[in-house]
Amino acid sequence: MAISDEPETVATALNHSSLRRRPTAAGLFNSPETTTDSSGDDLAKDSGSDDSISSDAANSQPQQKQDTDFSVLKFAYRPSVPAHRKVKESPLSSDTIFRQLQSHAGLFNLCIVVLVAVNSRLIIENLMKYGWLIKSGFWFSSKSLRDWPLFMCCLSLVVFPFAAFIVEKLAQQKCIPEPVVVVLHIIITSASLFYPVLVILRCDSAFLSGVTLMLFACVVWLKLVSYAHTNYDMRALTKSVEKGEALPDTLNMDYPYNVSFKSLAYFLVAPTLCYQPSYPRTPYIRKGWLFRQLVKLIIFTGVMGFIIEQYINPIVQNSQHPLKGNLLYAIERVLKLSVPNLYVWLCMFYCFFHLWLNILAELLRFGDREFYQDWWNAKTVEDYWRMWNMPVHKWMIRHLYFPCLRHGIPKAVALLIAFLVSALFHELCIAVPCHIFKLWAFGGIMFQVPLVFITNYLQNKFRNSMVGNMIFWFIFSILGQPMCVLLYYHDLMNRKGKLD
Repeated sequence: MAISDEPETVATALNHSSLRRRPTAAGLFNSPETTTDSSGDDLAKDSGSDDSISSDAANSQPQQKQDTDFSVLKFAYRPSVPAHRKVKESPLSSDTIFRQLQSHAGLFNLCIVVLVAVNSRLIIENLMKYGWLIKSGFWFSSKSLRDWPLFMCCLSLVVFPFAAFIVEKLAQQKCIPEPVVVVLHIIITSASLFYPVLVILRCDSAFLSGVTLMLFACVVWLKLVSYAHTNYDMRALTKSVEKGEALPDTLNMDYPYNVSFKSLAYFLVAPTLCYQPSYPRTPYIRKGWLFRQLVKLIIFTGVMGFIIEQYINPIVQNSQHPLKGNLLYAIERVLKLSVPNLYVWLCMFYCFFHLWLNILAELLRFGDREFYQDWWNAKTVEDYWRMWNMPVHKWMIRHLYFPCLRHGIPKAVALLIAFLVSALFHELCIAVPCHIFKLWAFGGIMFQVPLVFITNYLQNKFRNSMVGNMIFWFIFSILGQPMCVLLYYHDLMNRKGKLD
């Protein structure tokens, strides 16, 4: 039996350099640590009092070591030494696990091995029973090759940042007044979002092409808002400095106000949504590390596509509309879809937030790599939304939440506005490519608002509990996402049936 707590282990005591002689009888009822220390002190006193040690003593060191080993074996773990010294929890108790006082890496490795073994058996069984079901029609079809209007629209999105740069340059040179600058930026940002929406709605494009274009359009819109808002604030601070007004010490302007096309171009491709003239940079590009991340990205993207085509598509194709069929049957379909959907969601998160954003940051030598935090430990829904997508979260608090608070809007209303904006963008990214406006994504995001207050209440009521974490996993993984997949799939199939 291995013992790692005090008293000291025999192996450690054997190697203890301070042991030089057998403990005295007075130290029999002391702990091994006390005996060791007292022996070392006595030896130090003895060595200090005797300055003339003969050369024969040096030759007797091996014998002295054997005596020391015998002393340790003889007096270590005496029956009179207390075996229980502290109040301790079991390693698997809830307090120990959630306070992270113990390492559970071995159990984590076991879970990985079990998951690989179980899912490998399920994959083999599925292939033997149904064969190879992967088809590319849903993602890439003959229509995908004719989606050149969407591709041209995606390329033309760079016009809007260039227009925003011209407006900012004119504002810096004081050629146009501030109200005109604000109106021009509103027009530019609105056009950058509605232009792709109109193109997608006019073209019966493939689903993946539409989603890709909408994601690009939303990213461009968020970046343009940050670019305009940041420059507006920097102009205001510059005017305050020119007037001689004292700025608070907490406001640290690390860079002067200067409109540069180079800084805008870097911002457009950088893995961030918050504009600033300069960013922390890494010294060089790690080519070997970059290659490994690219290989991982290809592998996990393939895994994601395999799960969708081999498992999710057959499940949803053999299901009924969850709100129009039998309730028990709908629950069974949702539960059956929850596991593969969870795998796809985790793969998506890993591919985009960890692999792709880190690859992009490495190529651009972008220093701040905090693209996410430990959202899997979120105890409330609010914690999850704050930690799982850091680029969007930083944009929200910088350009939406705190500006609302500075204008006197209550915190609860500011939180509601933030969720409202998020819900609108989720609906645009899904409903527009599907040509369906049923507000399922919008309602799913707005449903998070009462969950924020419920999980916050539970967390305050049950301290150090994971009730909120379990609610979060259930709502997102077991209920919410599979339900949205079924709703949009059946509405999309009904739309295609009517068109046919």
